Amino acid sequence: MAAVPLIAVDIGNARIKLGYFPGPIEGLPSPTATLPLPGRRPALDALPDWLEQLAIPPGVAWWIGSVNRPAAAWLVAWLEANRPDDPIRQLTAADLPLRVALPEPEKVGIDRLLDAVAANRLRAADRPAVVVDLGTALTVDLVSADGAFCGGAIAPGIAMSARALHEFTDLLPWIDMAELDAPPEPLGTSTVDAMRSGLFYVALGGIRELIAQMSQKSGSPADIFLSGGAGPAVAQLLGSRTRHIAHLTLGGIAITAATGASG
Repeated sequence: MAAVPLIAVDIGNARIKLGYFPGPIEGLPSPTATLPLPGRRPALDALPDWLEQLAIPPGVAWWIGSVNRPAAAWLVAWLEANRPDDPIRQLTAADLPLRVALPEPEKVGIDRLLDAVAANRLRAADRPAVVVDLGTALTVDLVSADGAFCGGAIAPGIAMSARALHEFTDLLPWIDMAELDAPPEPLGTSTVDAMRSGLFYVALGGIRELIAQMSQKSGSPADIFLSGGAGPAVAQLLGSRTRHIAHLTLGGIAITAATGASG
């Protein structure tokens, strides 16, 4: 059993998110404080002030789930130089309290697996879950009614698709679609509005179809959990079994720490 407090770190391709968990890890835990950092050439200047403000003493454990190896190496080097008394654990698929029903579990993105760990704390005991993460990539994954990660789908995220529209055309502008609290107007009356509509509703349609197909494959309606920047907007349109969970991956890391990683 891992001692608390602990710092969970979710390292993605575009962003690093740190979450502080000072107390008991029960249910799906939520961090009491978070710190977002850029994922490309991370600027860690804000980290000392954040740690000082929270009065985090030396010796706190850092539990890291990363799909961005250079950023993870950058953070670990900073910790070794500046927090030498803090234990560091970089998680792999074998560490998680999760059965992965795939031939090569170690090749699945750790963020997808950590989301599944969290979903197992949230779903009804007799229901499967579909987990949607709207990050740099858009992932839609199935967790079976007995709690196994069964795989899923990976597509470009909304923000990545927006960047592609700009970079592969002459006249379409770059627009920021990383964070969406509400659905855009479907009928765009300008180029930018039309882009927002197309990017959002094409992603929404794909998510709906994948949820339907995965629910059919599992044989029963699934509980649906969303995370990521566009999650709040998408969740509004997916029905009553859908919940947006702001810190799903961080919660999965904290659960893994509390149950004790192997090795």
